[in-house]
Amino acid sequence: MAPSEQVDELFDLKNAFFTGNYQTCINEAQKLKLSDPEMSLERDVLMYRSYLALRKYRVVLEEVGPGSNPTLQPLSMLAKFLSSPTKRDEIVTELDTLMSGDVDVSNYVQLVVAATIYLGVEQPESALRVLHPSDHLECVALRLQALLSIHRPDLAKKELKTMQEKDEDATVTQLAQAWTNMALGGDKIQEAYYIYQEMIDKLGSTALLLNGQAVTFLAQGKYTEAEAALAEAIEKDPNNPETLVNMIVLAQHQGKQPEVSNRYLSQLKDMDPHHSFVVKLGQKEADFDRMVKQYAI
Repeated sequence: MAPSEQVDELFDLKNAFFTGNYQTCINEAQKLKLSDPEMSLERDVLMYRSYLALRKYRVVLEEVGPGSNPTLQPLSMLAKFLSSPTKRDEIVTELDTLMSGDVDVSNYVQLVVAATIYLGVEQPESALRVLHPSDHLECVALRLQALLSIHRPDLAKKELKTMQEKDEDATVTQLAQAWTNMALGGDKIQEAYYIYQEMIDKLGSTALLLNGQAVTFLAQGKYTEAEAALAEAIEKDPNNPETLVNMIVLAQHQGKQPEVSNRYLSQLKDMDPHHSFVVKLGQKEADFDRMVKQYAI
């Protein structure tokens, strides 16, 4: 089967996954019958990753195991990492051992899972290391994310150029353009807004796209527009922690009463007590309390 035909058959699934329309991705994947084994495998990868994005970890843990296709097997480790926050150090140690051995770099799922875990524990250098051998479009996108996380938009622009040369029209390339524009700031923020708006017009609004758009509004001080985008995002997906994080930030910018942001924070802690925002906030509060004690009279 020609590559162009392959892309066409999974075009809608990929768009649904990358724009955060995970339930649609699952529904369509279950209906999609493919004769090509490689395409069927790619379909299953997108489906299981969508289950993980919806926090349906048990589906992946029960259906993906040592007997599964090697391409799928890494998803089991990601499911364990996401579902067991208290065991994350142990899983990272296991991953370190795995990635220091003989890794099949043609298995992009293994590299994506490894990089996702490393980025989840704030080890962007490790993520960059494991992604380095691959030119798979999603691996390049994750390299770009890792570079942005260490405030290197100059290097991220080079990865973006690589993505544009490979597939300029791919949804993940368009998203990477928006991420990079946000990091560059200035007039590029408005360009990022247009990218999100074009995707919403073409593919429909999702919490992921609306949050992206809300961040462009926040960066430009357009708080009324940000509030409208986040209100729509929470309607689309009441269980999206990023929406709550952005609502907390927005409430601070708008100078709302403390109980407003505290209410969002309480919801976030209920929803995802190990979210990086919650963890970092706890660390800052502990630091503040320690400093107060130092200067207590």
